[in-house]
Amino acid sequence: MIVAAQSWVTPAQAQVVRLRSDVCYATAPAAFEPSAATVSRLRYDCTSAPRYESYRRGWVWLKLRDPRKLGALPAGWQIMTDQARFGRMATVVTDTEGAAWTRQIAPGAIGDRWALGGMLRFTVEHPGAHVRDVYVGFKRLDHLSLMRKLNATSPQSALWLQGLWLGLMGIFAGAILSAFAYNLLIYTGQRLVFQRWYLVWSMLALAYGLTWTNVAAFALPEYAGPIAVKADYVLVAGLIAAGNMFFLAVIEEGLLPRWLNRCGSALACLNMAAGLCAAFLPIAPPLTIDRWLNVVFVMSAICVGTGIALALRARSRVVWFYLAGWTPVLCVFALRVARNFGVLVQDDVIDMATFGALAFESVALSLAIADRFRLLGQERDAAEQARKVIEVESETFRRAAQTDYLTGLGNRAAFHTTLRTMCDAGPTAPFLLLLIDVDHLKDINDRLGHDGGDLLLGKVGRGLAAAGGPQAHVARIGGDEFAILLPWDAADELRMRRALDDLQGSTLTHAGRSWALSLSIGLARYPHDAACSDVLVKNADLALYAAKQQGRRRLHDFAPPLREKLDNRELFGQEARQGIERREFSLHYQPIVDIETGQVGSYEALLRWQHPQRGMMTPAAFGDMLNERKLGLAIQQQVLEMGLETLRDHPDRVPRLALNLIAAQLDGPHSAARMLARMRDFGVAPERLCIEVTEDFVLGRTIDETAKALGLLHEAGVTVALDDFGTGYASLIHLKHLPFDMLKIDRSFTLSLFDDDGQSEAIIRAIVGLGQALGKQVVAEGVETEAQRRKLADMGCRLGQGYLFARPAPIEAVAGTQARDTAHCAA
Repeated sequence: MIVAAQSWVTPAQAQVVRLRSDVCYATAPAAFEPSAATVSRLRYDCTSAPRYESYRRGWVWLKLRDPRKLGALPAGWQIMTDQARFGRMATVVTDTEGAAWTRQIAPGAIGDRWALGGMLRFTVEHPGAHVRDVYVGFKRLDHLSLMRKLNATSPQSALWLQGLWLGLMGIFAGAILSAFAYNLLIYTGQRLVFQRWYLVWSMLALAYGLTWTNVAAFALPEYAGPIAVKADYVLVAGLIAAGNMFFLAVIEEGLLPRWLNRCGSALACLNMAAGLCAAFLPIAPPLTIDRWLNVVFVMSAICVGTGIALALRARSRVVWFYLAGWTPVLCVFALRVARNFGVLVQDDVIDMATFGALAFESVALSLAIADRFRLLGQERDAAEQARKVIEVESETFRRAAQTDYLTGLGNRAAFHTTLRTMCDAGPTAPFLLLLIDVDHLKDINDRLGHDGGDLLLGKVGRGLAAAGGPQAHVARIGGDEFAILLPWDAADELRMRRALDDLQGSTLTHAGRSWALSLSIGLARYPHDAACSDVLVKNADLALYAAKQQGRRRLHDFAPPLREKLDNRELFGQEARQGIERREFSLHYQPIVDIETGQVGSYEALLRWQHPQRGMMTPAAFGDMLNERKLGLAIQQQVLEMGLETLRDHPDRVPRLALNLIAAQLDGPHSAARMLARMRDFGVAPERLCIEVTEDFVLGRTIDETAKALGLLHEAGVTVALDDFGTGYASLIHLKHLPFDMLKIDRSFTLSLFDDDGQSEAIIRAIVGLGQALGKQVVAEGVETEAQRRKLADMGCRLGQGYLFARPAPIEAVAGTQARDTAHCAA
């Protein structure tokens, strides 16, 4: 099996193989059920396509004539076909060993088989060299001539095309929306007829582009395939109709004859009727209706062309802008017609050019509208203009006082004003308060630069405004802090939560670098969680803190236990200061053993607190205190002293010891120097000490200072271990630049080794392989069963730690265990 798997590995090649002209055809009845056996028995004709009547109510099957054309395609290549209307579609692929692969889709059940560029796709896991036959079938297909593309695409080419389409549609949508917004704002009074038609045209053009290319399927996954084709007929008909009406309305009044205006209006109505018939009313065969629709399109183009000629003759100024916008579209339209009739090769270039031309046209039409408004603006009353200028200036000064300069949102003053107003409305007007922090903004500024950080803050502001909706007040209240006030409504709250969840993880790219957005969000409700503004803000801030404690990148609701937890933490802090003086803190020791032999090589010291009332507690109960710099440092200094004391007093029983450090103990070279001095005071060699730090602690701080401290300890001989590896947000580059000697696999992966469909196993294998490749020791934490031990050993992990070997115990118990192990070995 290993040899067979290796034989399928082929060099990755980026390519597209056109198959549409290299297929044979066969038909089958409507009751035909596709399978490798049934489709292979059909009678295929490689000389001509079947007549339309022979498959309009049944199946038509396409078989690749020469599968050797697929030989260079790597595993994961895709069968891609353009969208058409059908009742069902199926693909059948057989490999050289006779194994078959069948996939079917139906309208409304496309799933993830759509692709950008108006395509449907089916992924084939076998390399092309191992494919024997490829069949593509359609049930109740409109017409074969309307299904013009059938390609085989390598994964690299498919990814490249997806990126190209995304970039193009981003430019297209940006141009359309910019032009739309510009013309929406260019005149704030009663809109003239031509501007209304342009706004309609813009939205139809945008909808057509997003539908035809399947970009809309990102939001509506089933809005693809036959459903998208139906929508395309209506949208393109409406697009041409609105374009006709816009032309008739934008040309200066009196330049066009009345008969042309009537003809253009009639053709606009005829366009819409033809589009609706093509989409929903099968009054004739689909190919016939498609031809009718194209004839009406051509008639509309002739009508507009006639109007352009007449306007040019009458010395129209506006028509030049219109002509500049429509010339590229007409050229692309001619190329599409030539392609549809087989004169040109079927590929994506012409389709991409279509949307590029439409984007250009939107800009040109905007200029035409702008010129018309310039002419109209000259006729306005000067006093009215002066009044509007004064109003705009007053509004600008008013908004500037309560607007954040970077994001355009409300600032802290606007937030507090709105919060007080909403609280003054009383309990009968409940609302939500959300406090949002942009996680790791300092790291973002370090990586992307402050201009990149500003761009990210702008993106966050826009995303929060969109998530909150028109009823929300969104403000930036600090450097990386935002707030949302939203009148409560169950539907609005659900919509906002989903929008915020979608915003998480979105990517900002700047100057060739990228960053995934992470937001920590706390939510409190008025008046349920607090009846006054100050307490409400504090409760939302507690929820925000809880979101950060639970790993960031999440929304956390306020609950009374959060307030209780804060009170408990303050109480714990007072008791801990007394506990330090009373020596209530101690260390328990857990061995790190060789998984194969069971031999103990070192120990990890784990902190325990013998509380007078609560009994023995682990850091799971009081660990939050360690995040408080002064108190945490006092406790950890005692931990260091106890660890060094153990190494000094028990050199035979505890040859090496690992201690967990906190941030305050490694805040620069001076901290490392103090630690080495204490080791010399106790007479402990640096090689006997291992310090463990976690990903979030190391990478959440200034990396330069941390690296200096770790480097100084490493050079002295102290072992440096990266604890809980795989649970933080580390970049692999830090494993290269920070002096880690050991990686400790988090116990959550070990405990779920057999429970999550192999995901934990794959992660552990990756960490073990990474450690071996970098020359670092790897320790698996949380080993509790013999099955886990054997599995880890099979994966190449040599060191383990967990209850299977020993539970953490005081030094006296460790000494007894060591003695029994020695006696056992001697026996």
